Amino acid sequence: MRNMSVNLAGVELKNPVMTASGTFGSSGEYGEFYDLGALGAIVTKGVANVPWPGNPVPRIAETKSGMLNAIGLQNPGIDVFLERDLPLLKQYDTKIIVNVCGKTVEDYCEVVERLSDEPVDMLEINVSCPNVKEGGIAFGQKPDALEAITREVKRHAKQPVIMKLSPNVTDIAEMARAAEAGGADVLSLINTITGMKIDIHKRAFAIANKTGGLSGPAVKPVAVRMVYQAAQAVSLPIIGMGGIMNGEDAMEFILAGATAVSVGTANFANPFAAKETVEGIRAYMERYQVEDIRELIGAVK
Repeated sequence: MRNMSVNLAGVELKNPVMTASGTFGSSGEYGEFYDLGALGAIVTKGVANVPWPGNPVPRIAETKSGMLNAIGLQNPGIDVFLERDLPLLKQYDTKIIVNVCGKTVEDYCEVVERLSDEPVDMLEINVSCPNVKEGGIAFGQKPDALEAITREVKRHAKQPVIMKLSPNVTDIAEMARAAEAGGADVLSLINTITGMKIDIHKRAFAIANKTGGLSGPAVKPVAVRMVYQAAQAVSLPIIGMGGIMNGEDAMEFILAGATAVSVGTANFANPFAAKETVEGIRAYMERYQVEDIRELIGAVK
């Protein structure tokens, strides 16, 4: 039996595969396709202290090898999440990671405090969504702001804290070090890359917000590079994401230094993508006779 379990800040995952925030709902909808207990963890859509309406439509556009989204972190808020979504997620034998979003430090801390006594395994702090005009983009793009919000969230958090880094920066290693200095337990990266699409026939922006976050296979080489750079810069475990479609894609991130991986945009094209990624990693380990996944983490120097 190949050992696929990994440890993230004291939280043991049965395998290194989880879902990327915003691509898997918040109440286990994909459970209609397969037992979500097959995954190492489920990461919820962003949860704020109050309901967020999100951005005007249209807010999704397809691109070559990817998609743009400017959803704007639409969510029903923490009250609905605790009452409706969390009980549904608890049905599955997997870890639960709640993605937290906010417009001020106080917003984040309020949600973190509300989750402190709930059956949640980890918190992922989204400081990097490029679609939210106020707050989020600044926290994730300035090292001092990132360090400060990390430190403040840690003061309020009972669960381990994952800081989700934005790729829309000059030096990802500097941002990784800032989050580590603030006391982050784990890093996750990358979030989407800011992009734009224009409908040449309508002579108009394809997305009402003008810009959106680019995800999917198109961003994978950038994501692998950034995960490698972050892994070289800090001693924290890293969750790698960005264009993972299958086990082979996931292995690039693991070899680059990621302890775990998130499958995101692939879920829209293939609802079984995350489960198949688990199977693909296992097949890779069998092919190369690797007994323990930990032998592969950061194996490429």
